[in-house]
Amino acid sequence: MVSAKLNFKDELIATAKKICAPGKGILAADESTGTIGNRFSAINVENNEDNRRAYRELLFTSPQIEENISGVILYEETVDQSAADGRNFVELLRSRGIEAGIKLDKGLVVIGGTDGETATQGLDGLGARAATFYAKGCRFAKWRAVLKIGNGLPSMLAIRETAHTLARYGSICQDNGLVPIIEPEILTDGTHDINECARVSELVFRTVMQAMLDQNLIIEGTLLKPNMVTPGAQCPNQSNTQEIAWYTVRTLSRSIVPALPGVVFLSGGQSEEHASLNLNAMNALKDVAKPWKLTFSYGRALQQSVLKAW
Repeated sequence: MVSAKLNFKDELIATAKKICAPGKGILAADESTGTIGNRFSAINVENNEDNRRAYRELLFTSPQIEENISGVILYEETVDQSAADGRNFVELLRSRGIEAGIKLDKGLVVIGGTDGETATQGLDGLGARAATFYAKGCRFAKWRAVLKIGNGLPSMLAIRETAHTLARYGSICQDNGLVPIIEPEILTDGTHDINECARVSELVFRTVMQAMLDQNLIIEGTLLKPNMVTPGAQCPNQSNTQEIAWYTVRTLSRSIVPALPGVVFLSGGQSEEHASLNLNAMNALKDVAKPWKLTFSYGRALQQSVLKAW
């Protein structure tokens, strides 16, 4: 039997390439109702549907946004909302040459028998949900998995759970026409140094990569959204931009196959400036193999100044 994802193969590959076009990346505007409420409370804005819609309209109608943004990740509520002129947000973005994506995971639950490690929910009924969002014009998806580092973590149980669910989600997405963004986020909390982050990141990334291959994903129609390799937020010895760039690219080169078209980094709580400088340094590295496009999928690192101004 022919895999359903082969029906979408050419479209998946073309979409992934488009998102990774030179000089462009992804705006992550998929904050849940609770998360965006936290952002709004910091600027004394009420968290209601009208304000959420107005804020997203501000982002999506920004002048010349299409010059540097190739995709926007949306929350489910936002997919069905419209701008003040009546245009649905997905249609608005696509009219500007920007692909619309959808956050498909259903949040985190604690894995029993672990030290507070988590698994991501949302595989049940995922095929039907993915098909629905494809019909609404979305062409890629996001699924976030979270791993802790330090004190013997992450456990292999958590790593294997993360790899399996990310790969299953990715396969289901491709069966329904959506380019999956695979996001194994290793949190920055902790006192670990950059070498420990590199060791753990390499183990996690290669385990996830193996699961993607085992699940027969079309790798050329897939994107990876990893953390950058940095010291823990509480580490007394913080690394400079060049060290972060080199360790991150080395870790990817040891664990991610060249067929993957692009790596769209999460900012991981970095400031707008640090996230931008680190990414720029990666692309400026010489004499290091970089077979994938290296770009961004930033939320706060693109929005923090916008929120304050708004």
